[in-house]
Amino acid sequence: MKLYNSLTRTRDDFVTHVPGKVTMYTCGPTVYHFAHIGNLRSYIMEDVLEKYLVYAGYDVTRTMNITDVGHLTSDGDTGDDKMIKSAQREHKSVMEIAQFYTDAFFSDCEKLNIKKPEYVVPATGCIDEFIEMVDRLIKNGYAYEAGGNVYFDTSKLKEYYVFNKHDADDLEEGVREGVGVDNNKRTKTDFVLWFTKSKFEDQELKWDSPWGYGYPGWHIECSAISVKTLGEYLDIHCGGIDNAFPHHTNEIAQSEAYLGHPWCKHWFHVLHLNTASGKMSKSSGKALTLSLLEENGYDPLVYRFFCLQSHYRKNLVFSWEGLDNAVKSYNKLVARIAALKPEGDADNADFEKVREGFVTAMDNDLNTSLAITAIYDALKANVSDATKLALIKDYEKVLSLGLIEAAEKQKVNAQKQSEAAVVPVTEEDKEIVDLVNQRTEAKKAKNYALADSIRDKLKEMGVVVEDTAQGPKWKRI
Repeated sequence: MKLYNSLTRTRDDFVTHVPGKVTMYTCGPTVYHFAHIGNLRSYIMEDVLEKYLVYAGYDVTRTMNITDVGHLTSDGDTGDDKMIKSAQREHKSVMEIAQFYTDAFFSDCEKLNIKKPEYVVPATGCIDEFIEMVDRLIKNGYAYEAGGNVYFDTSKLKEYYVFNKHDADDLEEGVREGVGVDNNKRTKTDFVLWFTKSKFEDQELKWDSPWGYGYPGWHIECSAISVKTLGEYLDIHCGGIDNAFPHHTNEIAQSEAYLGHPWCKHWFHVLHLNTASGKMSKSSGKALTLSLLEENGYDPLVYRFFCLQSHYRKNLVFSWEGLDNAVKSYNKLVARIAALKPEGDADNADFEKVREGFVTAMDNDLNTSLAITAIYDALKANVSDATKLALIKDYEKVLSLGLIEAAEKQKVNAQKQSEAAVVPVTEEDKEIVDLVNQRTEAKKAKNYALADSIRDKLKEMGVVVEDTAQGPKWKRI
């Protein structure tokens, strides 16, 4: 299996610290608002990665943090504390906000068939670990106190920009969003590990520490939570590409300074979901959420299908037209699966031969687009229907698109409609069925005038007829 490694900027063989076992860390949500569908794209792709690692035979242990404190716009304590701002807007406490949006996030994940990690750790539950890590960094000479806060000293590192080669001017304070002037820093790339001096007088969450009453910086959270739950060596760290700098860059700096050895082997970054007007964000006030898709009649699993049609290392542009196309493709795929008539057992030799296409696609940097193509290839293959169904069930262990369940539901609904059409309950139903059948025969005879007149008569009776691939269906209006 080869995966693109953001750290080496190459497609590397996936190798773990302990053969057969994977420790996996995911940067979780900042729970001040509903996740938008761009956020959810990352979690969908990370879910596919985890499930494929399990499919490939690895024993995977995964951790996700919940950022419920400390996520500011910048390390200079500038901008808004997102948790406080949300609490003020909704007239709730910060912890009430955190719990509400954490529950909403995992509700979205459940609808998208995203597996919940083994460890889900709120930042507010690990204050002692943050303090211990900051204390050791000070003792090791990698951190210093200034102006009441504690900063990581990036000048002590041999290399800071591990993901990208930045110019010194790239971080000029005040020239880009998220970088504010902080005169306490020795070097402009230094970042806050612990705040005791904050512009937020109404900061609700604070704790005692050796440096005063305060709260952790954003970056320290993931390092401490990862070490606490997964140990000193991490196999793969996941997140959206916007976290690569500065968040993941700072994680590596502080984690390796704390541990004294290389920390994470592999970095997996998912690129942005954009709209035609640009990148999505919650702060814009125009975020597209999963509930909004549902309100517009879209199945969450169709959105998962939409995401899997594109490679995770490509920016994906969202449009309603694109989602409508995904609906059509998904429904046609479900119909083809529903039409299978499996009898007997799958043929093992045929199964393994066809399955190679799926495995090859997923081993090639998690190419989900080709993996979906492998579903169509299985349906077209010269093998039994029982083998085709077994293949799709096998692929679904990873893709989790709900195809089998949707196909079964379609068959049940078709059977119910068929029974309703064949066995009318009332005399009026019998008349309706007779008229529907007459209309069908008229269309077959290309007597469209008669067919239209029958349709109009049915409409007068409060009945509409829909022509489907399974035959005409009628319903009352």
